[in-house]
Amino acid sequence: MGPVDFELRSDFIPLCDLLKYCGITETGGMAKQLIAEGMVLVDGEVELRKRAKIRAGQVVSGEGFSIRVG
Repeated sequence: MGPVDFELRSDFIPLCDLLKYCGITETGGMAKQLIAEGMVLVDGEVELRKRAKIRAGQVVSGEGFSIRVG
């Protein structure tokens, strides 16, 4: 899967919701598990907070995916 661009409609989006909305995981529960296992990076660093506030300009990535938030 190539890079995905996600356009924010508010100040931020919780990390687990972003993964679900972009189709990285099928459910919020799967997103939370992926985050808990340390498989998700925010701006190149492991993020373990499931509801971390992702804002415009950040990049969320992991094995096989990259999401640019605008």
